[in-house]
Amino acid sequence: MKHPIKTLKKDFLKIKIFETRRDLGIAAACDLASIIKPLFEKQDYVNIVFASAPSQQEFLEEFCKYNDIEWRRINAFHMDEYLGLPVDAPQRFGNFLKTRLFDKQPFHSVHYLNGDNSIDEECMRYTELLRKYPIDIACLGIGENGHIAFNDPHVADFNDLYWVKKVTLDNICRQQQVNDGCFNRLNDVPPHALTLTISALRQARYFLCMVPGSTKANALFHTYTDKISETVPSTCLRLLNYSAIYADTESASLLLNHVKITVDPQK
Repeated sequence: MKHPIKTLKKDFLKIKIFETRRDLGIAAACDLASIIKPLFEKQDYVNIVFASAPSQQEFLEEFCKYNDIEWRRINAFHMDEYLGLPVDAPQRFGNFLKTRLFDKQPFHSVHYLNGDNSIDEECMRYTELLRKYPIDIACLGIGENGHIAFNDPHVADFNDLYWVKKVTLDNICRQQQVNDGCFNRLNDVPPHALTLTISALRQARYFLCMVPGSTKANALFHTYTDKISETVPSTCLRLLNYSAIYADTESASLLLNHVKITVDPQK
């Protein structure tokens, strides 16, 4: 088990900072396993929503190694999906999770968001699934603009009436997909997607948020320091019980400098 080099707390949110992104992934996977096992003592199945992004890579690799988990008692979901990509496109989030997680262990069920269906019908279908299998755990990330899932600032709503909806992605979000190496250029990134809303994600009982890398430093800083509002959607994590962010020294660089100045202005 990897231990954080520093832990910060703001409202209900804990931020655990690790030396490297590999350490972050090991710790987050261990914590997830430690949450799942006691839940099996109280219920037949555990329902988990997973994020799809390079930021989740180390976490997913480590989580797959837990062969002592009763995988056949886990129902899996993912939280967003592009519209307009070919079915076999590696950038599709369902395909990302299929190759890195869902094909590696015998889940009881895996529920994919399908961007090829009628939008209204798909939003209704997935909403009904989420109500049938209430989310126990949400495993997510934070975008460079502070988004969670595909709830960019201009569409984020902490009290959204919908649980699944179509959104238009802002250019910061789309450029991030290029920066992450998922697409070659901005014009290749679909402008629209389906996403679980913040209202849907807030139904979860536990939140594990993996945020490695220097490109996330600004978003993590504002998640911790800004007023809680849709301007920085990730600030909603501070409202939620049992929420934890797993950061590395790169993503936490601005935050660590801020804390040092705040705690000891003489240095």
